[in-house]
Amino acid sequence: MSMIFFASVVRVRDGLPLSASTDFYYAPDFLECRRRLKALAVQLARHPGRGSAESRDFCIHFSSAGNVACMAICSRRCPAAMAFCFLETLWWEFTASFDNTRVGLASRPYAFLEFGRLRCSVLRCVPLPTSVCVAFLQRGVGTWQEAVWSRVSSWPEQHEAKHTGAGIGRDSALAMYSTIQKMKWHFNHGSASQMESSVAKVQEELGFQPPVVLSLEDADAAHSLANGHAPVHTEPAPRFRMEPVTTLGVLSLVLNIMCAALNLIRGVHLAERSLQVAQEEIGNILAFLVPFVACIFQCYLYLFYSPARTAKVLLMLLSICLGNVYLHGLRSLWQILFHVGVAFLSSHQTLTRQLQEKQSDCGV
Repeated sequence: MSMIFFASVVRVRDGLPLSASTDFYYAPDFLECRRRLKALAVQLARHPGRGSAESRDFCIHFSSAGNVACMAICSRRCPAAMAFCFLETLWWEFTASFDNTRVGLASRPYAFLEFGRLRCSVLRCVPLPTSVCVAFLQRGVGTWQEAVWSRVSSWPEQHEAKHTGAGIGRDSALAMYSTIQKMKWHFNHGSASQMESSVAKVQEELGFQPPVVLSLEDADAAHSLANGHAPVHTEPAPRFRMEPVTTLGVLSLVLNIMCAALNLIRGVHLAERSLQVAQEEIGNILAFLVPFVACIFQCYLYLFYSPARTAKVLLMLLSICLGNVYLHGLRSLWQILFHVGVAFLSSHQTLTRQLQEKQSDCGV
């Protein structure tokens, strides 16, 4: 059974995919693992050498040297030494086929896809039994490619495919099979004795220098930050519920609004009448407008919670009292007492209206 499901060759400096195996596997867990492999590829410049990351059902192994890195998605049963042996062999094959100049000049993803793609001419030339096609639909992981490889490998040396006009021999068909697919087949289905020495050597190296173990969640977060998508941790804003409004509180609001309207009307009227405003008139205009603002703010403090309410209420009360005292010549004593009395009533209602106590969330 296959233990190496997917292989990819990427450029280290920016994670650009250069080549990959073409595996027909549409299981959601595998597709999610491939998405995370792409996110991890962008971070390879920070983690040179060998490394591993685990998901629920698969393991991602990578090995980088120079400007080229090889990555693979393997079964959790696949030994790490075998996976890294496969990656190093793949790295040597790729660097022998494409030099650093071509790799550095690559500007589009999968610029060397022929290194990992099974050519369509092989599929056209290889007849597969119906049972193999059904198995491909049922199993998924690499079945189609492995079936083609198995079928081609079983041909006699001088066999010619009879299902094409041109015909193709076994050696020609094997040559058209991609390097990545041939290496995957070798490591998945080859005899253990052929790979024993290479795997043992890698196992010894891993004992001296273990691979870096990365978290796929951290790689996803770093990839999001690199793309300008910072993870947002939303927390519910604290909600302050006030006690219900009382009848006396509604009365204080109405009186406060009335006092604010009177102050605004008198202040605007005085400003319009004074074409050449004297110093004394400016003081009178401000004495009307400042209590107007204070009355509006008193209404706000009564209706909504605000930190340091007591200090703000006292400041508004003081502003209204001083403004009305300053207007002693323009207002009668009863008018001043009315405005000051409304200000005291509103301040009292604001200070006595407290936050509503939190009810215990029983049964939640």
